[in-house]
Amino acid sequence: MRDTIILEKLDTYDSAAIAELIDKHITGRNAERNRKILKRRLIDGVCYNPLSEEFDLSVRQTQNIIYKGMVRLLSVI
Repeated sequence: MRDTIILEKLDTYDSAAIAELIDKHITGRNAERNRKILKRRLIDGVCYNPLSEEFDLSVRQTQNIIYKGMVRLLSVI
């Protein structure tokens, strides 16, 4: 449900544009990992559980990373 707003706004962007937004605006601590997680979620559509296993994080940590990243992207689009 958290994804709904950003997914609606990102619907007008293609995958390359979404990747560019993520690369440009997701910065700070663990930025590279967080970019990869956001791309896997927003571009590839991977769910939280597989992402948490892929990146060796808890589901809650994965959800928080995605939520904070989406809030950041919403602030710039």
